[in-house]
Amino acid sequence: MKVRDLEPKQLWNNFENLNAVPRPSKKEEKVVEFVKNFGKKLGLETYVDKVGNVIIKKPATKGMEDRKTVVLQSHLDMVHQKNSDTDFDFSTQGIESYVDGDWVTAKGTTLGADNGIGVASIMSLLESTNIPHPALEALFTIDEETGMTGAFNLEKGRLDGKILLNLDTEDDDEFSIGCAGGINTKVHYEYATVLPSETAKAYKISVTGLKGGHSGVDIHLERANANKVMNRLLLDAEQYGLQIAEIKGGSLRNAIPRESFAVVTIEDEKYLNVLKVRAEIIKAEYSITDPDMTVEVEAMDLPESVMAMGDVEKITTAILAVHNGVYKMSTAIPGLVETSSSLAIINIKDGKFEMQSLQRSSVESAKYDVAETVGAPFKLIGADVEYSGSYPGWAPNPNSEILGLLTDKYTHLFGEKPKVFAIHAGLECGILGERYPGVDMISFGPTIKNPHSPDEKVNIASVQKFWKFLLDILKDIPKK
Repeated sequence: MKVRDLEPKQLWNNFENLNAVPRPSKKEEKVVEFVKNFGKKLGLETYVDKVGNVIIKKPATKGMEDRKTVVLQSHLDMVHQKNSDTDFDFSTQGIESYVDGDWVTAKGTTLGADNGIGVASIMSLLESTNIPHPALEALFTIDEETGMTGAFNLEKGRLDGKILLNLDTEDDDEFSIGCAGGINTKVHYEYATVLPSETAKAYKISVTGLKGGHSGVDIHLERANANKVMNRLLLDAEQYGLQIAEIKGGSLRNAIPRESFAVVTIEDEKYLNVLKVRAEIIKAEYSITDPDMTVEVEAMDLPESVMAMGDVEKITTAILAVHNGVYKMSTAIPGLVETSSSLAIINIKDGKFEMQSLQRSSVESAKYDVAETVGAPFKLIGADVEYSGSYPGWAPNPNSEILGLLTDKYTHLFGEKPKVFAIHAGLECGILGERYPGVDMISFGPTIKNPHSPDEKVNIASVQKFWKFLLDILKDIPKK
């Protein structure tokens, strides 16, 4: 069966149309134009703001004019991750999605169900002619995944809605009523380079096959971090004459790194046996969470330059000291990760060491505390440390009117109560709430597994459940 043949066909066809348009974060020009033209072709009021957010307004259906206006919100960009053996250009190619049993997934890349299913469902409502609904304001934001640029720059006074439905939660039995804030910690250090020894031999070390995933939602699963794994393989190897020519690990600040590649030179080949032992120890540690982890070594030509020995020790020791994973669990909400850090990206080449990491917390002061903790070892070696891109969390409101409505409806439709929680990830609701104070917000969506990785997939039955639930909500929105 093809994706376009799935039910509800209107939604899945809009998802496929959307997936045909390249839409990586920071490069949303094509998808902004696509959504703008979609709204205009329907004859609906359509506006694109100065950063690229698209707002499309649709009047209420007959008899629903006295209901509160609803803002339906999803983000247009998607995480661009692919397997190392997949030849794919996210800036020019559309996603190749297909049906795999009960799921829809993609060929070697992220699927874009995060947040493409939300976008497609809103598109389907905008073009519908037989679905009862109050006045709708569709808000399609840009750059949610790498900076929340769209939400931060959303113009005030453009929206009239008093209820906001964010369609970006990834389990169909859960409602999000709060989220973590975040901050980026970036490190830059210039190291000394020297010529490799003529008696040394060069090797490429590859760490692959890790699960990766969302660095907020999946951080508590204790999956291996490719950057930390590679560092353990190289640590304290100066005694074997090891010098680093290049390291490239991770590619996105908000994804747990799945792969890392290093080019090194060694004087003493005994290190190869040491590396083999270390690799087996690490793979055994992560045999449950990352059973497909692979460490490969291949000989190669000597590089033009390598890192001076003293800097090898400084940098690998600093990386060793960096906290990665859950930093603190919440004392207010049982089971919720309060604060975490993910060592996302490491690039070493030609005298420059650069690192990016993302810290998250539902407590503002703790967010800055963990960021300073991550930056501290790099400050000790004289590196430049920059903190940027801070965004706020979203404080839960357990007395929300829309939460009560959705809880009652879910229980009536599906015979069980939904799980209501705060999410350890960045939703745009915190920022949107600052731009539009007093708007009643909630987030929900279909079941999506392994977002931010090439294993991303969305459950077909849960999309059908989500769509049924969304339509039932809209027909009973409270009166003004």
